[in-house]
Amino acid sequence: MDRVTWRTQVLSNHLHRPAASSALTANPCLGYSPPELTEPFEFNTKEMRKLLDHHNLEERDWLFGLMRQSKLFNPKEAGDGRVFVSPDYNQSMEQQREMTMKRIEYLLDRGVFKGWLTEKGVEAELRKFALLEVSGIYDHSLSVKLGVHFFLWGGAILFFGTKRHHDKWLRDTENYAIKGCFAMTELGHGSNVRGIETVTTYDSKTGEFVINTPCESAQKYWIGGAANHATHTIVFSQLNISGTNQGVHAFIAQIRDENGNICPNIRIADCGHKIGLNGVDNGRIWFDNMRIPRENLLNSVADVTAEGQYLSAIKDPDQRFAAFLAPLTSGRVTIATSAIYSAKISLAIAIRYSLTRRAFSLTPNGPEVLLLDYPSHQHRLLPLLAKTYAMTFAANHLKTIYVGRTPESSKIIHVVSSAFKATLTWHNMRTLQECREACGGQGLKTENRIGNLKGEFDVQSTFEGDNNVLMQQVSKALLAEFITAQKKNQPFKALGLEHMNKPCPVIPPHLTSSTLQSIEFQMDAFCLRERDLLNRFALEVSQRQKQGESKEYSVLLSYQLAEDLGRAFSDRTILQTFIDVEATVPAGSLKNVLAMLRTMYALICLEEDVTFLRYGYLSTDNVSAVQKEVSSLCRELRPHALTLVSSFGIPDAFLSPIAFNWIESNSWSSVQHH
Repeated sequence: MDRVTWRTQVLSNHLHRPAASSALTANPCLGYSPPELTEPFEFNTKEMRKLLDHHNLEERDWLFGLMRQSKLFNPKEAGDGRVFVSPDYNQSMEQQREMTMKRIEYLLDRGVFKGWLTEKGVEAELRKFALLEVSGIYDHSLSVKLGVHFFLWGGAILFFGTKRHHDKWLRDTENYAIKGCFAMTELGHGSNVRGIETVTTYDSKTGEFVINTPCESAQKYWIGGAANHATHTIVFSQLNISGTNQGVHAFIAQIRDENGNICPNIRIADCGHKIGLNGVDNGRIWFDNMRIPRENLLNSVADVTAEGQYLSAIKDPDQRFAAFLAPLTSGRVTIATSAIYSAKISLAIAIRYSLTRRAFSLTPNGPEVLLLDYPSHQHRLLPLLAKTYAMTFAANHLKTIYVGRTPESSKIIHVVSSAFKATLTWHNMRTLQECREACGGQGLKTENRIGNLKGEFDVQSTFEGDNNVLMQQVSKALLAEFITAQKKNQPFKALGLEHMNKPCPVIPPHLTSSTLQSIEFQMDAFCLRERDLLNRFALEVSQRQKQGESKEYSVLLSYQLAEDLGRAFSDRTILQTFIDVEATVPAGSLKNVLAMLRTMYALICLEEDVTFLRYGYLSTDNVSAVQKEVSSLCRELRPHALTLVSSFGIPDAFLSPIAFNWIESNSWSSVQHH
């Protein structure tokens, strides 16, 4: 048969179907049905939201309302009459930056920032955290711009400054009479702050410090606010006194006058367009022997007398340097929490969409199946939902220990904030990608938010501490605790390592469903992994040292164990925070669903982390049992999916059209309406 005849026959078969297929009939047009009509709400979403948001719920809702009321927040009506607010990412970089600043001015006029720097105490700090989190739900550029001004610039003055700085700068910062930025990162040095190349000397004849950028790699880079709006900056620089380098110190420098003109002996350039956060004006700064008053040294850690004598109560240069990194801790706290709110947005959108979008029939003429009724779709989204719940409780724990900080708690806060910042931001990026794909083509539309959130939040993996470097710091801290306990022959008493004082947990050879769901088994598995990895890490570093390597290089060579150990510490700490929250809830439907989520979190960690198989913590049969239980949990959590995302407390206006009537919002009438 020649090709033309064959092709004609194929087309004919398509046009003239055999009688056997005549049972197939055309489906009626799809319609939208709100999932609330069919999905049961089996626990109190308001009570769950209290556990999730943890504090300042009324203030959060107040700020949501303020943003919904103003046209500055770009309200747009969808086809079904709903109004959504989100930034217009089609604007130019310059327009986005100006809109960010106008939104800040709007919020300033309405008292949103009252007390952010001038009020002290736990309640004031928690209010500030809550309102910053809500601003980030609207736009990451907005929260980053606020974070730089209040937490980095303002935080540096609070932590490093003394009364003279507080009196002069804090109220003007809170009122935006001045606009601050934070010049730490350089072109040649990001995570390695100790190696920055900007140099400051002291001129005793004039009583001034002289700040200089000695080479191109020393230019300050990625400085949020520097390109357009900032009037002042904190400059991190090596301090050279009489030919002796005293290490990194922090100074206040004015970079623009009241009319916005760049000050003498300073050059500023734009960092340019980015893959996200284009509402933040990142800039580059060069200092050309710029002079500042001696009083502009932030002197809580060290000071220089009028005659040029260097004074510090902290004699150890390493401890002095560590003291100068304090503001980054608050930054890591806010980054971790904002990452989780981003994951919540994407999950709320993707899960709501999957509860109304159908695809394929299981039988001829049968109804198409809801996306979330496919086991594969459940496995894509519901474990991420459980992880997001677990990490929400972890972020709340981090905020709690941060606002209640004492000098004695600085180590645990540093280690936990480093671990959580890395773990939670990695989780957010993975969640955003999965949710984008789970929404199909609709996930590509800017109005549906998820695709843009990927670009907006990608930076979190590297700014204020590269995640991989932070996890190595976590492992180093654990190693230091291990070495101290071994040398002094004392029990472990810090960083949650007390479990290592107990006998080594034993995992049963056969895991039943009830065992897998038990808190005891879950914590035993996580503790077994952590203690074994810590022992292996310490042994490997020790062996390398015996072979003549330095301790530092030995740790670097053992990076694989270091990465595994950092993850093990983070996972175990997160699980413990979940258990602690669950223990506060009385028996009932809320506690039951929390137990399911906790088990899903624990088991998906067991399923995904290869160290459980690599080092034999679980047998292959045990891993198979874990996988089966995860599938079963997906089915059990499926009826609660809508209630769980509704408990996030994110108003409809801050989600997107596909989370609701996606048919009407794409209708022809919606085209004509716009």
